[in-house]
Amino acid sequence: MGVFVYLPLVLPLTALPIARLAEQHLHPRRAARLLTTVAVILASCSLVCLGLLVVVGTAQLPGNPLPDGWSDDEVRDAVPHDAFAGKASILALVAVTAACGFTLHRHYRFRARAHRALTGLPGGDDVAVLPDQVPYAYALPGSPGRVMVSTALLASLEPAERRALFAHERAHLAGRHHRLLLATRLAGCVNPLLWPLLGALVYGTERWADEEAAQVTGDRRLTARAVGKAALVSRPVPSGTVFAAFAAFAAAGPVPRRVAALLGPVPPDRGWPPALTPAGAAALVAAAGTTVSALSALNAAVGLFFVLKAATPL
Repeated sequence: MGVFVYLPLVLPLTALPIARLAEQHLHPRRAARLLTTVAVILASCSLVCLGLLVVVGTAQLPGNPLPDGWSDDEVRDAVPHDAFAGKASILALVAVTAACGFTLHRHYRFRARAHRALTGLPGGDDVAVLPDQVPYAYALPGSPGRVMVSTALLASLEPAERRALFAHERAHLAGRHHRLLLATRLAGCVNPLLWPLLGALVYGTERWADEEAAQVTGDRRLTARAVGKAALVSRPVPSGTVFAAFAAFAAAGPVPRRVAALLGPVPPDRGWPPALTPAGAAALVAAAGTTVSALSALNAAVGLFFVLKAATPL
């Protein structure tokens, strides 16, 4: 294995060039899905790398239940600096497990509390109108998902702008954007180098919903006006309410950039940018980094398997 076992821990850096360029050159729907896929693959490879290092590190601890042969020199030689890396990876894996568990627990706890609080509130089948003087609107995922909007925000928008607002929030629910964001958050918990992709994904999902709303209303300028006005009058969900905690999962993204994009032409819906463009070059770099990370993780896993198999007594 050699130093290749460490590659999945640092190769997420290759995904960073595509984040900003994907925002600018890809359709938001494709950009969001691409960023999520890259984040999940690279995080999985990092997790495999940590698992391999934990095997080596755990085998050296006294009183461990693993076969004695797993702590032989042949096994330790397969990982450079095994003494430090093995013990550090144990602590890292514990931290990753705790961070992922906390993220999942908070996400589903807030969802459950929010849905209980929405019971009996006025609104349509998928819209919950909250009697509140603070203007805000969120898409609350679940079964079924619902659009949360305050009476103050509805009062500040014209009827046509309300239609654009509802179309935007429904696009979040239809596109399962909460799943993409949650997957990328978990990927960031596994490898902190992937956290910058979350900001790009937040913008991508907001732009995706903007484009869906513009398609529903048939008026990009109207949608841009609704996005801008809602952002100007909106305020954070009041602290102390059940929705304040859930608001951490929602973000409006860079509103001026979103408005400028809506006032421009419809973004091209192509699967892969031309190779001779900045976005195409960044996509190739990210694809190469992802491939090398996956192959190095697979190579390390297979190599360690045969080393442990040879060191395991019959």
